[in-house]
Amino acid sequence: MKAQRVVLGGLLGDALQASRRGRLSRFIQGADSPAIRLFDRARALSNTEGDWYGEHAGKWLVAASRAAAREADSVLAEQVREVADYLAAQQEADGYLGTYAPSHRFNVKQPPKPWTWDGAPSVRTWDIWTHSYLILGLIEAHRALGEARWLLAACRIGDLCAQTLARGEIDITDLGNHHGLSATVLMDPACELFFATGEPRFLALAERVLAQADAHAPLALLRQALAGVDPSQIATGKAYQLAWNLVGLAKLHRATGRAELHEAVVGLWRAIREHHLTLGGGPWGGVAHRSREVFNPAGVFSPQAYVETCSTLAWIQLNRELLAATGEACYAEEIERSAYNDLLGALAPDGEDWCYYVFPNGQRVHTTYWRCCKSSGAMALEELPALAYGQGHGPQGHDLAVHLYGPGVANFDLGPAGTVQLQQHTAYPFDGAVRIQVQPSLPLDFTLRLRGPAWTNGAVVRVNDEAPQPLPPGRYTELRRCWVTGDRVELQLPMPPRLHRRSNRNVQESRAPDGTPVQQQVLDDAYVAITRGPLVYATGLVDGFKTQETLRLPDTPEADWLQLHASEPLPVVRLSPRDRAPLDFTPYFATGGRVHGSWRLTWFSLAPDAVAQASFRVDRA
Repeated sequence: MKAQRVVLGGLLGDALQASRRGRLSRFIQGADSPAIRLFDRARALSNTEGDWYGEHAGKWLVAASRAAAREADSVLAEQVREVADYLAAQQEADGYLGTYAPSHRFNVKQPPKPWTWDGAPSVRTWDIWTHSYLILGLIEAHRALGEARWLLAACRIGDLCAQTLARGEIDITDLGNHHGLSATVLMDPACELFFATGEPRFLALAERVLAQADAHAPLALLRQALAGVDPSQIATGKAYQLAWNLVGLAKLHRATGRAELHEAVVGLWRAIREHHLTLGGGPWGGVAHRSREVFNPAGVFSPQAYVETCSTLAWIQLNRELLAATGEACYAEEIERSAYNDLLGALAPDGEDWCYYVFPNGQRVHTTYWRCCKSSGAMALEELPALAYGQGHGPQGHDLAVHLYGPGVANFDLGPAGTVQLQQHTAYPFDGAVRIQVQPSLPLDFTLRLRGPAWTNGAVVRVNDEAPQPLPPGRYTELRRCWVTGDRVELQLPMPPRLHRRSNRNVQESRAPDGTPVQQQVLDDAYVAITRGPLVYATGLVDGFKTQETLRLPDTPEADWLQLHASEPLPVVRLSPRDRAPLDFTPYFATGGRVHGSWRLTWFSLAPDAVAQASFRVDRA
């Protein structure tokens, strides 16, 4: 369960407000906006281009509906109402609400065509994709503003999808590229229709999509996941689509309780977590692939690899589902890491501009008007208020959880027991001192669960003036008592700078002419990077012009040459290597002033003698 009302302050709150005033208020302002005029019936009747731009309508409805409800923004709410009404009015009698000409729609059988390199069977590969986002957007608008006709429009889309797949002529994997991954995402909105209506036919639709996805050999989603296949080897390994499919699998597990679905999702989550995330928490790839958005083979590393902001959205959503299902701290950890680094690192201060890609080492480039990631970034931000806190009711009574740290206020309704407000006062993520004021409406017995970040050691928590107790890393500490207004909880989360080491000793296997296995080491590099608390740190162009630098690290203790140098206006970590001037690092999201064209360098290579003397491992934040 979620807190009833959450107001985030600090970095995340500033980002939410900028996005509401920027992207959400400007990109779509009503039915006449270009992204909505795509759905005009006269235009759609002649559109045979196979475009994906229709996704913006559903994404915007999700994000704008949440922002309007959270902020009681009547202007934005009216924009949501106008757009949702217009879309519902464009829906055809059979339920179709896309942007394609009748001959190219997903419910019309197409002549067989050769599969392309990205696993695309036809030109209509984004029709189901657009309808999937429309379902999610119409449901969210219905939740926020209560209009039943919008939920009905979403249900009619679901029914058309179900009827199309039930005929047996068209398979879900025929309807999306990447061997069907761009269509099998329908599992997510099908489950949402089931949750919103309780109608078994929508659960049956999600089950049918999974069955067809699993029967398609190049995809075999569930079978390969249960077999432990690396995410890069499933279909084309497309990060965004695969992560969204896992969100659908997680929701299907929530709806059915099928244990193998949870097993599959957790297995792929672990593989992504171990092998396919940047230090800043974004799914990455694009090295030696035709597509910049495809996972690399496990173990392949490049500081210049790509993180698509859309993939960061899907990763946050996947962790949202697993956090709700398990209550385990590792999922909240990943949400926070992604949010404070690669998500904020893609956002411009105006809330309108976004990076399509961010790179650990690379140039910041704000993308163009129609790009998908601008809508995905705004949608990802709107996930965060509901994820910052949690509310449950276990065998011992009510429990409230703090998942994300940062300034803000959360209000909880515990029914007949009363209400509780939690206020966080902190400079987090720049400082590890967090004070939480607990304000129940009357003395109230409940459990307060506090996450111990995995990156900290020696953290403590104190209630009022009692003796401090340890806050172990990587799990929740439970404080159960009768709380009264004025109680305070104080956390101290030590966050010294930390050096991460990354080895890139990739081994390539082949066979000699006689069949003998041969292993060849193809790369032998080593890199270092810096974090402090939940934040990744980076520097700009070295010496004002260099995009890379090779370092020699001193032989003395790390604390002698890696230190917090300044704290205002942003913390600065100074690295003092051998044989060159010190380098100053600032939080990755802010490095370069968050302006288009600026550079951020996170990973630095080590000189060969340092590589030979060190034993490296993959360090995770």
